[in-house]
Amino acid sequence: MSLANGRQNITVLGSTGSIGVSTLDVIRRHPDRYRVYALCAHSQIDKLFAQCREFQPAFAVVRDQSLATDLAGRCRAAGLSTEVRSGVAALVELAAAPEVDAVMAAIVGAAGLEPTLAAAVAGKKVLLANKEALVMAGELFMQAVRQHGATLLPVDSEHNAIFQSLPADFARGLDACGVRRILLTASGGPFRNMPLSDFAQVTPEQACAHPNWVMGRKISVDSATMMNKGLEVIEARWLFAAAPEQIEVVVHPQSVMHSAVQYKDGSVLAQLGKPDMRTPIAYALAWPERIDAGVEPLDLFAVGRLDFAPPDLQRFRCLQLAYDVLHSGGTAPAILNAANEVAVAAFLDRQLPFTGIAQLNEAVLHSVPAGPEGSLADVLAADAAARRCAEKMIQERRFP
Repeated sequence: MSLANGRQNITVLGSTGSIGVSTLDVIRRHPDRYRVYALCAHSQIDKLFAQCREFQPAFAVVRDQSLATDLAGRCRAAGLSTEVRSGVAALVELAAAPEVDAVMAAIVGAAGLEPTLAAAVAGKKVLLANKEALVMAGELFMQAVRQHGATLLPVDSEHNAIFQSLPADFARGLDACGVRRILLTASGGPFRNMPLSDFAQVTPEQACAHPNWVMGRKISVDSATMMNKGLEVIEARWLFAAAPEQIEVVVHPQSVMHSAVQYKDGSVLAQLGKPDMRTPIAYALAWPERIDAGVEPLDLFAVGRLDFAPPDLQRFRCLQLAYDVLHSGGTAPAILNAANEVAVAAFLDRQLPFTGIAQLNEAVLHSVPAGPEGSLADVLAADAAARRCAEKMIQERRFP
């Protein structure tokens, strides 16, 4: 590791999103441990400039050159030495730079795949909040981690909880470690108890109002459809080398037990805490140590009770689709992920009803043939084909 004055250099991919902001809050609390090397964002220039002013990174990256020119001008006017770049190539370079010790991979969606994979190939400590990297290219990604000696630490609260509840040597196989199954918890989102007959009238504002977590719009909609949980099932398969039948989703509306591991001897080990992403972020940043995350301790007396129920797969069709593509393998998960990104964007744009998200996802899966996940090019080609198909179906209103 190339520590700067005893501190770890961190590149934050997706610094203006909810995970990025929480990551910077944890870093802010530990200036003796961490230094921000690069901040990367899509288009929230005002927010990114404020972050540059506070953390003074060596580099900042935005989507396109016009935004980079704007940000560079602001940085010069403020007397900052931050170098501003643009585009995917810059993201890849700053995720793999030799000066970088750890990369927070928090770009939402397929856009995060290439820089996150680059960090793994460069042997970095990868703090994985971008589940799509494993959903789209799980086999390729895990192969890169193993071949290049990267350290992969999950940041999603559920996978982080599973990581904490598994034995340290789980890589030798869940069965060999005495694990019966993984219990992946889900809040059930805002529509857990809504009559199915009302789903067609759901608005973007309702779908983005999660009862427990503060998240971005896309992931909030995915939580409402439980596609987010479906993507997490696929992610868990690769992170923990688990068979699909070893991963069970459990609806837990309080979001206090973040996930658990059930062992063959009847034991269940779980991680509990307040629904605050700073806890898993701090755990991943400091692993194998633990540091203050700025999160209040969990008060079990205030919680009072914990409820659990099986998911309703009729209500949450997207979760079943995720299990289906996990069994299919190859590029099927990449096709589902791409279709879903297009569907959610259309719903947020009011071009698609809430019920149309699952319908469009299923229609694209039936229309775009899946192939083997032989290379990154195969994955990206499947992603592009699925997006074209989904966009055409929306334009022509051809999905059921």
